[in-house]
Amino acid sequence: MHLELIDYGIIALYFLFVLGIGLMLKKKIKTGNDFLMSNRNIPLWITSLAFISANLGAQEVLGMAANGAKYGLYTVHFYWLGATLAMIFLGVFMMPFYYGSKARSVPEYLKLRFDEKTRTFNALTFAGMTVFSSGVSLYALAMLMQVMLGWDFDFSIWLAAGIVLVYIFLGGLTSAVYNEVLQFFLIVLGIAPLVYIALHKAGGWEGIIQHVDDAKLHVWKGLSSPEKNPMGVDAVSMVFGLGFVLAFGYWCTDFLVVQRAMISRNLNEARRTPVIATIPKVFMPLIVILPGIVLLALQQQFDGFQLPINASGQTDYNMVLPLLLKKFYPNGLLGVGITALIASFMSGMAGNVTAFNTVWTFDIYQTHIRKNASEKHYLYVGKITTVAGILISVATAYVARGYNSIMDLLQLVFSFVNAPLFATFFLGMFWKRTTGNGAFWGLMAGTLTAAFVHGVSVAEGKGGWIYHYTDFYSGTSQAFTIAYLSFLACLVVTIVVSLFGKPKPDQELTGLVYSLTERIKDPEQRWYKNPLWLGVAVLVFTIALNIIFF
Repeated sequence: MHLELIDYGIIALYFLFVLGIGLMLKKKIKTGNDFLMSNRNIPLWITSLAFISANLGAQEVLGMAANGAKYGLYTVHFYWLGATLAMIFLGVFMMPFYYGSKARSVPEYLKLRFDEKTRTFNALTFAGMTVFSSGVSLYALAMLMQVMLGWDFDFSIWLAAGIVLVYIFLGGLTSAVYNEVLQFFLIVLGIAPLVYIALHKAGGWEGIIQHVDDAKLHVWKGLSSPEKNPMGVDAVSMVFGLGFVLAFGYWCTDFLVVQRAMISRNLNEARRTPVIATIPKVFMPLIVILPGIVLLALQQQFDGFQLPINASGQTDYNMVLPLLLKKFYPNGLLGVGITALIASFMSGMAGNVTAFNTVWTFDIYQTHIRKNASEKHYLYVGKITTVAGILISVATAYVARGYNSIMDLLQLVFSFVNAPLFATFFLGMFWKRTTGNGAFWGLMAGTLTAAFVHGVSVAEGKGGWIYHYTDFYSGTSQAFTIAYLSFLACLVVTIVVSLFGKPKPDQELTGLVYSLTERIKDPEQRWYKNPLWLGVAVLVFTIALNIIFF
């Protein structure tokens, strides 16, 4: 791809801008709380856009376009089934526990509800997951720079990692959040014209219907069995594995996104943050999934739209967006499009690193290494942890090179960590009989179950490191199955162990368990300021979309 000076100028301007945000915020970062939690003083419109943008990294922008080409419209389930309901549930039911308990992180809530060992286990697994996800974003960015700009892969990794390190090191979480808002607008402005141009070239929606396999143009049709849809899943795996376990496990317990609501100015804004974020979330398939489907139509009509083969000999679906950018964007606009992708990758990486440094500093270092240090000491530890997180992310970026869809890889990681964690939260918040021992051994059982199922199954040549017992049609179907099996294992073990233990007294659970927490009566009379009614409106609209594209 040939870039002109104007394209490089736009990319350089973005790099300078994000570094400028860090420098501007540096003077306001004086304590560990400022660096790691923004002192809970971020406006609603910022937290709402940051909430959705924290998930709008490489795994969504690049990965969902890849899945659009690989699986077709079934990919929208990650939004209409696997996001909206869980985001509404988080805002309406779970944020009062998170925000009201004054917990600084999800693991800290687990400590308040259960005990220290449960908190520590979750903190360690979550820390591993965040740096792995950060590495995926870094890999995607380096691959983009290598293929589109001709830059060396290793150089690209260290350049991107260095820029993210500087602006987080200077401005902490606040810097990451404001850059996430910038990233949201860049992605919409940078990719929306591409979708319009490519769709017009393909002949509009009629051209897609004529030239794309009908099996990839439905949302629910074909889920009666794995053989009847390109994703290779059935309705049970889709609804229970994605729609319930993975969706609620990610949106309701993943500190990366929950943190964006926890830094709101008050409880009402904390509750509205994820609910308001569902509105753009419903429409994001137009930006991130439709390009993959349009590419399928273009491949049937024109030459030059075939995807490359990766090092594993598989079609590299991750190249959907770079290929379309190369084909349709002129110089100048090409710089904007590439900058939008760079912004998504760097912001996704920064979001994971800021979640990592918060959990490590508060839930591991302060808890187990040095409990009563000064705020300036924790600020120093947070910055050192940021450096460590970036370096680990660089290492994990090389692991991601063996996958032809980074979204499949991330769903697998979530099935190990978030799926059993949601079972723990579900029981802990709604069953006061749940004990600390039950929660801990349940999490252990869920994680080990995920490892075992992955070890005896193979999908697209990956897995089976214990024994090759069964094959899945795709990496996605494998991840969905692992998710609900690890969830069930955690659920059952937690219940059984809790029944043989002694629960905490009711007075220690006030504000932490649903039945022992005073119901919130929102004084707002306008429905769009009430999280419940705003959520109902979004949910009705989402159901209508599922019916239309059945």
